[in-house]
Amino acid sequence: MFEKVNPSHPDKIADRIAGAIVDLAYSKDENPKIAVEVLLGHGLVNVIIESNIRFRHKDIKPIAKRIANIEKINLIYVPQDKRLANNQKGKVRCGDNGIFKGLPITGEEFALTLFAKAFYKKYPYDGKFIVDKKTGRFIVCQSNIDSNKFKILHGLMEINPIGDWTGGSDVDSGATNRKLGSDMGFAVTGGGLHGKDLSKADVSINIYAHLKAQETGRPVEISCGIGDETVDGKPYEEIVKIARNYIKKIGGFEKFAEWGLIR
Repeated sequence: MFEKVNPSHPDKIADRIAGAIVDLAYSKDENPKIAVEVLLGHGLVNVIIESNIRFRHKDIKPIAKRIANIEKINLIYVPQDKRLANNQKGKVRCGDNGIFKGLPITGEEFALTLFAKAFYKKYPYDGKFIVDKKTGRFIVCQSNIDSNKFKILHGLMEINPIGDWTGGSDVDSGATNRKLGSDMGFAVTGGGLHGKDLSKADVSINIYAHLKAQETGRPVEISCGIGDETVDGKPYEEIVKIARNYIKKIGGFEKFAEWGLIR
């Protein structure tokens, strides 16, 4: 059973805003330390940032306007904790404790993601899609469409089973890392992918475990402790480099947040 949401789902909008803020941090510092949480809905974007980079309303407002079309911002900024910052001085060390899992992408995950992308290209509004192989249900919940136009597809899939709907952040709130099932598929464990710099294991080791699982075709399980210099037999610095290259390849943290690891 797998659910995929598109980039206009309120939770994904929150992830995208967090990702754009991390992109901004990397434009100011080659190796910033940052953690961002975003909660939005009903005309307000709440942002909490812990970072060694100073952020102000004028930095965040254009991002929220561009991605969420919301201008009202509630920003809390605090510097990163000095003791935690010292953990990274002089050497790249693991920035968190964690348990991580990578799994080869299944045909179900791949096919539903392709469908979600194609549907989103035509209807770029809040939407979510579910495939349940056990029951045979294929559920399409897509806002801002006339489901009567898809009568030909009824029987193959359930389209807006509750009826047509508006969607968006005026209907539902959004929060960072609330759609990890969509972003990580069957590999969900602890730790969120979005709103964090690459020193954080939640980002780099999740990416590394995912890539290793695709390469080997086997499940990958990894644990780490904060301050570790070696993870999975590799220098942590090398794992961060692998994750950095992956993020660069897909166009940055905001782009990463659009579809997650299951792309």
